[in-house]
Amino acid sequence: MPELPEVETSLRGITPYIEKQSVTKVTIRHPTLRWPIPVELPELIEQQTLNHLTRRAKYLLLHFNTGTLLIHLGMSGSLRVITEDSPIQKHDHFDLFFANNKGIRLTDPRRFGAVLWLGSDPYQHSLLVNLGPEPLNDDFTGAYLYQVSRNKKVSIKQFLMNQKIVTGVGNIYCTEVLFDSGINPLRAAGNISLIRYQALAENIKKTLSLAIEKGGTSLRDFVGSDGKPGYFKQELNAYGHSGEPCINCQNILIDIKQSNRTTVYCKHCQT
Repeated sequence: MPELPEVETSLRGITPYIEKQSVTKVTIRHPTLRWPIPVELPELIEQQTLNHLTRRAKYLLLHFNTGTLLIHLGMSGSLRVITEDSPIQKHDHFDLFFANNKGIRLTDPRRFGAVLWLGSDPYQHSLLVNLGPEPLNDDFTGAYLYQVSRNKKVSIKQFLMNQKIVTGVGNIYCTEVLFDSGINPLRAAGNISLIRYQALAENIKKTLSLAIEKGGTSLRDFVGSDGKPGYFKQELNAYGHSGEPCINCQNILIDIKQSNRTTVYCKHCQT
């Protein structure tokens, strides 16, 4: 599914085309996504100016004077910049058109995405209120991870993927940063030292920043807002490489299941 870098890539891709523009038309073709798209959405935002766009975890937030529109890409969704004459495809569910004749289109084959109206206090919405710190912000540090992990018996992989601990570190990038940090994904979060957490936090920032720079990971259905796939997949050293030699020690990488998600790691290098 699109992870934080892919969502950030989408945000950066669409912002120059629609920020500070007035909404001229809302088109809802298939309202039954993960949650129903509000039928009153055209009344709420048509003729309203989109003041700015932000990202919180894997959610895109479009801020208007009257409230905030949340878009989530789900398991396989993407946003593209379009024009009025862009052909409509089977899985194109939602469009926003603006006064400059540009628009954005949500395409979501599996319909696990979301388009929701959050009103005037978006960060108190149930989807956002309990989220942990952003991994690229200054308040996300090794010291923070060390502090909140004390006495935690859950595995470090599950710990990092808990959105209440840190937002947006999904399965792909969690696998990579644990590999880069030499940490066994099965190790209990409470049994990792401050020094190792400091290195881990830095690797999370480095890996996510590089993925954003490269345009997101091109996996299955994700494409960027310009229709081009991301390019970070070629940089992955662990995820997707089960059965291949470790780039560090040449031992064979293995895969296991953790909470129904695939983890690939090196039993020799990751301790």
